[in-house]
Order: sequence, then C-alpha cells, then structure tokens
Amino acid sequence: QVQLVESGGGLVQTGGSLRLSCVASGVTFSSYAMGWFRRAPGKEREFVAHSDRHGGITIYADSVKGRFTVTRDNAHNAAYLQMNSLKPEDSAVYYCAASTAVYGAIYSSDYKQWGQGTQVTVSS
Repeated sequence: QVQLVESGGGLVQTGGSLRLSCVASGVTFSSYAMGWFRRAPGKEREFVAHSDRHGGITIYADSVKGRFTVTRDNAHNAAYLQMNSLKPEDSAVYYCAASTAVYGAIYSSDYKQWGQGTQVTVSS
C-alpha cells in the first residue's frame, strides 16, 4: 500500500525559509514522478512543483519559480521542497503526490497517490 507522509511545515516570517519533506513507503520510489501542490483557505488546490523520476527535470509554478526548489533522494524514498523568500501568499496546506507519468505531470489528475498535507503559515 502506497503511503506518502509530509513533514516540515510550520510558522515562519516573511522572507524566511522552510524545507518540506515527503517520505514514501510501499512503492518503488524511483518509478514515480513527484509533485507538490498546495491549497490555501477558500482556494482550489494548485500546482507548485514537479520532479521527474530521477530529479533531472523539474517544473515550477510561475508564482514560486526562483524561490522554491524540488529535489529527491531515491535511495531514501524521499522528496523535498525547499522554500525560500516566503511570502504570506505562500500560506497553505502543502501536499506531495506521486505520479506514474514520465514527465510533465502538473495537474492534480496526473497524480493518484497523495500525502495528508502539512501546514505552512507565513506571517507578515
């Protein structure tokens, strides 16, 4: 059974940094592309970042490009989202997800396995 568990969320001031982690179990991790999404109160879930199966190709939402970095460690079944220069509008529940797509999975429908989410709050 596939399980994704996020951690690393919290409260940070504007301009601060956080590093989210997503640890997978029950899967051959290197067979899955990984994505990060977020949902803010009253808004729909939105794409944040994507990594292909080996971390060689990444895609970012325009709103986070240059500030967020997605990486992965297949040896440890983990994916990470380094978030720098955080802004209040980055406040949301962040989810990691796994996709069997080879490349370019930027839509929620591309992903079948999801974590439970971790809260990120950026104070102004």
